[in-house]
Amino acid sequence: MRRVFFKSIWLPGILLLSACIEAPRAQAEFVLGTICSVNLYKQGSAKVYRDIFSRLREIENLMSSNKADTDVDKINRNAGIRPVSAGEEVIEVLERALYYAELSRGAFDPTVGPLVKLWGITSETPRVPGTGEISEALSLINYRDLLIDRQSGTVFLRRPGMALDLGGIAKGYAADEAVRIIAKARIPGAIIDLGGNVFAYGKKEGPRGKAAEPWRIGLQNPLGDRGTYIGILEIENKSIVTSGVYERYAEINGRQYHHILSAEDGYPVDNGLLSVTIVADWSIDADALSTAAFALGYEKGRALIESMDNTGGVFVFADRSIRLTGGAEAVFTLKDTSYRIL
Repeated sequence: MRRVFFKSIWLPGILLLSACIEAPRAQAEFVLGTICSVNLYKQGSAKVYRDIFSRLREIENLMSSNKADTDVDKINRNAGIRPVSAGEEVIEVLERALYYAELSRGAFDPTVGPLVKLWGITSETPRVPGTGEISEALSLINYRDLLIDRQSGTVFLRRPGMALDLGGIAKGYAADEAVRIIAKARIPGAIIDLGGNVFAYGKKEGPRGKAAEPWRIGLQNPLGDRGTYIGILEIENKSIVTSGVYERYAEINGRQYHHILSAEDGYPVDNGLLSVTIVADWSIDADALSTAAFALGYEKGRALIESMDNTGGVFVFADRSIRLTGGAEAVFTLKDTSYRIL
């Protein structure tokens, strides 16, 4: 029996703890393969909402690997054949993806497409592939075979069968684009949630007569019911992105297989971690880092996060222990006493 579960649709990795704010002002649409919601609160307007969701659809139509005739689809269909013209936004995201691929030594790899397609964890027909199939898919994954020519504006996957999958970075770019629209409209505070890629822009409006406050974001309990949280992150002008075993997974013959696949052995990453949450200035960075740090495991993942400026990480383990990097210690408060910070 196969069952597929999506955090991005029904189990958010974060919870907005702001009862004093009028939540019904939020607007949501299904785009980028998930439910995306934006709340501009009292300063919002129909035009700004339209501009934001229009931009999200533009990005999907450029970067999705699951829609026909996007730039990414064209690049994949021409793998090993010829370079393909790509939009400036696609090249920008791919260059950032290569940056994190290099930093993580391939733990984050935008050419993971063949393995993602093979498992089909988020599709209607997930399955456990055979070892031979996995070996073949792994042979096609290598970010060094992704060639970008900025002068000609082209992208080329060097070998036939290679495929891009930007699921670990495109939503981060999209969240940042939404922030740019909001900032241009001079809106003082907003929450953007693109299926768990969250950007807390500005500050939360304080009670009447009081100063604005940081946003309080609840971090989903990986072992709890939807809406339960293990702690609170207090932030402003920051993005929060979580990668974890509970986010998207398939249940096949009574066993759960999550969507974070190892480019080393081809199987879902199994390293004792339940989730990694990144707090960063930009969502594109938080998105890629959350995947990279989870795949690397605690020691190497922590070292990677600590090497980044203005960045923090929350590592949650299967034994209910939590480890924080320096950038997260000042903004995270534990609330669930069944967990412990080490």
